[in-house]
Amino acid sequence: MRKNFGAKSWLYPMPVLIVAAYDEAGVANAMNAAWGGMFTDEHIGICISEGHKTTKNILATGAFTVSMATAEQVVACDYVGIVSGNKVPDKFAKAGFTAERSEVVNAPIIRELPMALECELVSYDKESNHLVGRIVNVSADECILTDGKIDYRKLRPITYDPINHHYIELGAVVGNAFADGKKLK
Repeated sequence: MRKNFGAKSWLYPMPVLIVAAYDEAGVANAMNAAWGGMFTDEHIGICISEGHKTTKNILATGAFTVSMATAEQVVACDYVGIVSGNKVPDKFAKAGFTAERSEVVNAPIIRELPMALECELVSYDKESNHLVGRIVNVSADECILTDGKIDYRKLRPITYDPINHHYIELGAVVGNAFADGKKLK
């Protein structure tokens, strides 16, 4: 038997994305965004309102980075989601984040988060709050690589549980994509 809950914004998994951008003076800001994901092979889509300091920065500079929040940095990642850069101008530093300038876009890479999508702004719709960025580079710290590839066990990305308001670390491999289904062919 199923229980109906009505229309809810419940979906698993919801990646915890840390979106970062410089303002026009070169000051870094970051925010936590759970409503986002891959839009096409080279585009990411994120729903963020225009009132956020980070959104204003992206619209001003045309560039941003998206990092996966990690289990190791859960406190800092939650902090940038509950504190406004409009009210706390040094929230990036208070989170314990260190900004490194991306080599390919005018946006900060967060040193403490070992993987980043470096993006150029493609579009922003003020009615839907839908931001689209073109991924121009993915950078990863060597500490999360195994055999030259990103290893999620070393990255330790977290997802957001919108029902219980928990952060959940990704778990065990349960199958092989594009392979296991062949058993039913």
